[in-house]
Amino acid sequence: MLQNPLKILIVEDDLALNDQISELVRNAGYEVDSYYDGESTLLAASKQQHQLMLLDVMLPKNDGFSVLRMLRKFSQMPVIMVTAKGAEEERITGLRRGADDYIAKPFNTTELLLRIEALLRRTHQDTRHSNDQIRIDNLVFNNLSKQVRVNNVDLELTKLQFNILWQLALFHGEVLSKAYLSQRALNKTLGAYDRGLDMHLSRIRRKLNQAGWQGDRLLTIHGEGYCLR
Repeated sequence: MLQNPLKILIVEDDLALNDQISELVRNAGYEVDSYYDGESTLLAASKQQHQLMLLDVMLPKNDGFSVLRMLRKFSQMPVIMVTAKGAEEERITGLRRGADDYIAKPFNTTELLLRIEALLRRTHQDTRHSNDQIRIDNLVFNNLSKQVRVNNVDLELTKLQFNILWQLALFHGEVLSKAYLSQRALNKTLGAYDRGLDMHLSRIRRKLNQAGWQGDRLLTIHGEGYCLR
């Protein structure tokens, strides 16, 4: 057993099973955070406070494969996929998309704990990872200086505008919900009639266009959120 308590993300939408797994892992000496859907899981993972994720394939809205694909854009946290018994294709898909290991339901509890321990040991308990620089064509982001450049010319953005554009660049090609983007970029819960994000996005588009970059690649997806393509 590893000496220092490490924090593990348990992602399972079945409340009873989530409780059972969480109790098992907690009793083994780990700290546990439990989540039941993809969006809240990604929010938690983005804080870079966990050393391993146990991720069920079958989740509401965003399935486990989608969560894994988006997670790998900003984190190399070790992931054990939980698949259905005999679902070979699920296991192959998970490994191809960046999973480190898998276990099939129903699983032996001792085997699960041994897999967690082995994976943590193999990754040297160090899962911290961040992309400090991102390039999308001639649009270059530096998260350390909080600066964006277009054709080597600085783009004048406010702190909040940078945060929004950085999140969209980090998940380049993915649709981020308004709730997720509000929490991650603006550090606040989205209100029912909150139009703040829409106004920020409009100003960011205008600045991109003025700098000679295609602001129309910053999309509003009706009923879903925003996407940088």
